[in-house]
Amino acid sequence: DATQQVFGTTQVLRTRDTDTISDIARSYDLGYDEIRQANPEVDPWLPGVDTEVLLPTRFILPDARRTGIVLNIAAKRLYVHEPAAEGDGFALTTYPIGIGRVGWATPTGEATVIDKATDPSWYVPASVRAEHRAAGDPLPAVVAPGPDNPLGRHVLKLDMPGYLLHGTNQPYGVGMRVSHGCVRLYPEDIEVLFASTDRGTDVTIVNQPFVAGREGDALWIAAYPILEDDERSMEQLLSSAIEYLTERHGAVLNESMIAAVSAVIERADGMPMKLESGALVADMAMPVRNIAQLPEDAPSRAEVSEMLEALMQEASDVGNAGSP
Repeated sequence: DATQQVFGTTQVLRTRDTDTISDIARSYDLGYDEIRQANPEVDPWLPGVDTEVLLPTRFILPDARRTGIVLNIAAKRLYVHEPAAEGDGFALTTYPIGIGRVGWATPTGEATVIDKATDPSWYVPASVRAEHRAAGDPLPAVVAPGPDNPLGRHVLKLDMPGYLLHGTNQPYGVGMRVSHGCVRLYPEDIEVLFASTDRGTDVTIVNQPFVAGREGDALWIAAYPILEDDERSMEQLLSSAIEYLTERHGAVLNESMIAAVSAVIERADGMPMKLESGALVADMAMPVRNIAQLPEDAPSRAEVSEMLEALMQEASDVGNAGSP
């Protein structure tokens, strides 16, 4: 259905003693931030045995065209629209993404895929080399393909100079603000996206912390945290959300419904809620079998913890040069 705006169903699983939130996120194709936002009370390293973990796998599409590739950097998620096999609708695939950290924001706007490459070399920008050198971490002018290359194995080049969609050698950063402006995907996701994306594909990048969509007669809304370098305030976001719901979705908002929208924006956990007569109705989570697992060569829990701590530290260092 070309008019469909809400996809998927929220799921829930119960943890095992060996699980971490990072393991679960990657196994269910979720980003680190989005699964943490949905489960703020769960210890990411020691969730315990038989702990319920919500999987935020109901998605509201951003307000953008329904063709090609669409990224909502506020949600840290990418959507691929392909013509349906039958009818006038489209097939939708979605992936979590890592985006530019503060000071190196991923830009918004319209773009086109102009080239693609497998096992690329990374030609390190002079500015990045200078900053790494100043930090005592010198980089070569060119990083050859291989496990040390932050581009991973596949790259889609945009006509936005210097910006790419690519894999990564640090998959635990997917779903976080950790890059130097480029968009990172899990290695298994970029492999699929690379194979299905042709040169000339349209790419739309938006920053929409508030999204809304209809599924039949039901109106669903969700909100994500406002990015640190986004100048909009909570009040401005609420005002624009009310205008959007009224004008785009024909919602008649009374005082209690406006309060409900405000509550969703304040919570900013990315979980879609149904808006009904001033009340918020959560999606009924479907229990699923826990299939969380990582490759045999995956790092240990301690190593993953160290990696994430380092990534979070990099993300908090405004202006710190990072990988693409």
